[in-house]
Amino acid sequence: MQQSERSGILFALCGFALLSVGDAVIKTMAGEWSPLAVATLRFAIGAVGLSALLAMSEGAPAFSPTNPKLQLARGICLAAASLMFFSAIFVMPLATAMALAFVSPVIVALLSGPLLGEKVRPAVWAASFAALIGVALVLRPNLAELGLVALLPLGSALFFALMVIANRASAGQGTALSMQVFIQVGAMPVLLIAALTGHFSGLEALQVDMPDWTIVARCIVVAITASTAHWLAYMGTQRAGAATIAPTTYVQMLIATFMGWWWFDDVPDLLTLVGASIIIGAGLLLWWSTPRAPVQTPN
Repeated sequence: MQQSERSGILFALCGFALLSVGDAVIKTMAGEWSPLAVATLRFAIGAVGLSALLAMSEGAPAFSPTNPKLQLARGICLAAASLMFFSAIFVMPLATAMALAFVSPVIVALLSGPLLGEKVRPAVWAASFAALIGVALVLRPNLAELGLVALLPLGSALFFALMVIANRASAGQGTALSMQVFIQVGAMPVLLIAALTGHFSGLEALQVDMPDWTIVARCIVVAITASTAHWLAYMGTQRAGAATIAPTTYVQMLIATFMGWWWFDDVPDLLTLVGASIIIGAGLLLWWSTPRAPVQTPN
């Protein structure tokens, strides 16, 4: 059991680290193509690839969701979160955007009350207050420099939190692979509409012309690494349990900080790092204070 838990933690660490590497690859396309088009192409590649895998492994019946409206809601949330986050990392340091996005566990805890009927514990309010302080510290220089664009990671965190809640509501409605297909296919209409709207908006940064082959190649790399990362996180959850691997997600912040420094020469200032630490601490407080289900032992 202990060996399985250790391997599960290692799987999860590798998965979440790989997600940040993919984010860094996305950031390399800043100024080369519309962030809305990048998000659309990345998820189109993922949807096609995962659908092919689902067709080969589970057949046509696997493409029929139990609750299509809920799957569409998951897709809309994924599309909105991705569009905002991709746009944010095009104009902000990777570690800064990641730090603000990590407020999502707190938002999940707050919204689980009104949306899922779960009791909002006192620890949630404490973590929310702490996260708010952390967000203020991280936003401090960026809001002045970038204006309202600096709020994009917070919008991404909100939609990511809504996606997590929708994921909870749809638990048991399909295999891990089919659920990935449903959410990516469900995201495509929103992504396509956003990319076309950006193209016809007149904003030069959102124009969608024929991409260079390197952009397509990088989107393929991100689609593969992200799918692999989600598989690794799923394997980690299966081996060690969701509660055990939850804190490993914060390895993304470490990798994002390193990649930002190494690849883009972005070094967060002290107050940004303090704010990020407070936000992560708020998330860890929620994890530590969440009641654990008793471990079932075989008879």
